[in-house]
Amino acid sequence: MLSALLNSCARSAHAWAGEDCLLCGAEAGRELLCPACIRELPALGVSCPRCALPSPAAAVCGSCLNRPPHFDATLALWRYEFPCDTLVQALKYRARLALAGFFARSLASRPLPEVDVVLPMPLHPKRLAERGFNQALEIARGLARNLGRPIAPRGVLRVKDTLPQTELPYEERAKNVRGAFLCKLDLSGASVAVLDDVMTTGATLNELARALKRAGATRVENLVIARTVPR
Repeated sequence: MLSALLNSCARSAHAWAGEDCLLCGAEAGRELLCPACIRELPALGVSCPRCALPSPAAAVCGSCLNRPPHFDATLALWRYEFPCDTLVQALKYRARLALAGFFARSLASRPLPEVDVVLPMPLHPKRLAERGFNQALEIARGLARNLGRPIAPRGVLRVKDTLPQTELPYEERAKNVRGAFLCKLDLSGASVAVLDDVMTTGATLNELARALKRAGATRVENLVIARTVPR
């Protein structure tokens, strides 16, 4: 099933006729996925409003109480599990850009915070040159249009070429991204939405929020497509 899905996602965006579901092949209308498959994407469930990890009664979890992150809230659409993970990877590593629009529309369908600006998670220039595009920026463009809010894709720079977080143990990820971002914006009094595709430990988003708060932001909320939930 995974192989079939990867092959399906590997079709170029122009080859999709807006009729067949990417996951099951059923009629999907003008969306990439049919309504049944969208309902089957792995829901996050009751979670901490700050870090989006599971938490009884949606209370702030013990970890966020003990060591509050620099960001103020996190909205994640789904768990980073099959088939959501395969869809995210198809956008990120196979340049299936039509998925960026699907993710943006899915976010826009949820109750979202009132923000002043949308900031996509920046890539280091070296990583951007290798990939050719920033998947977070592609999603953020569609989301900003839906929200009617400005987007500032060049307002924050990733100035440190860090090792990929996926290659590091959890306990080393915060150290890896320390000092990675430079905010060139004056965010005094602003509420900022940060758009990213996947949140794992939250270390990268936390470091970015630190830079945004230093630039004057009063509130930073993460909007992510998928959240890794430890088993």
